Amino acid sequence: MPDIIHLLPDSVANQIAAGEVVQRPASAVKELLENSIDSGARNIQLIIKNAGKTLIQVIDDGCGMTETDARLCLERHATSKITKVDDLFNLKTMGFRGEAVPSIAAVSQMEIKTKVAGADLGTHLTLEGSEVKSQEYCQCSKGTQISVKNLFFNIPARRNFLKSNPIETKHIIEEFVRIALIHPEVVMSMHNDSNEVYRLPKGNFRPTYC
Repeated sequence: MPDIIHLLPDSVANQIAAGEVVQRPASAVKELLENSIDSGARNIQLIIKNAGKTLIQVIDDGCGMTETDARLCLERHATSKITKVDDLFNLKTMGFRGEAVPSIAAVSQMEIKTKVAGADLGTHLTLEGSEVKSQEYCQCSKGTQISVKNLFFNIPARRNFLKSNPIETKHIIEEFVRIALIHPEVVMSMHNDSNEVYRLPKGNFRPTYC
């Protein structure tokens, strides 16, 4: 009897993982915003178009990534959050599995621009369904900018499953507000179809008395 168990190609494994990680545009927003928080960002911008179906863009001023890290973040279970099992008991980050970015990339057309402090040039990657189409150096600010375009472009059934734009936008706003509320030290803004929805200045948890 021939062997019947085999390893799935990375492209297939990423799409399967995406089913758990990216259920709708709000899921991608959640993962990207949490990555920005974990990077130490103090300013985060969220830009969406067509309820996140056409564009989800997150721009932060966090630590950024080197050229090598930018490529590694596209691999499943590649993470800066843990290095050994014991680290799971001392987590201080919002994510740690290293599945979010590759899962989102598997079901979208993604663009990444990133630069670390002190570097002369950043790294610019363009992807389509996990496949890297181009990589080049670029001029950009310290931090990371990730643009997720045409979510579920390669899985029409998943795209048809999405609700109306008002409902999907509502879910995105809920994720944005949830993260903003527990991180008042971060300046956050959100634009929806070129309209500014939120601009939240830096704050704290201390009550304000009149």
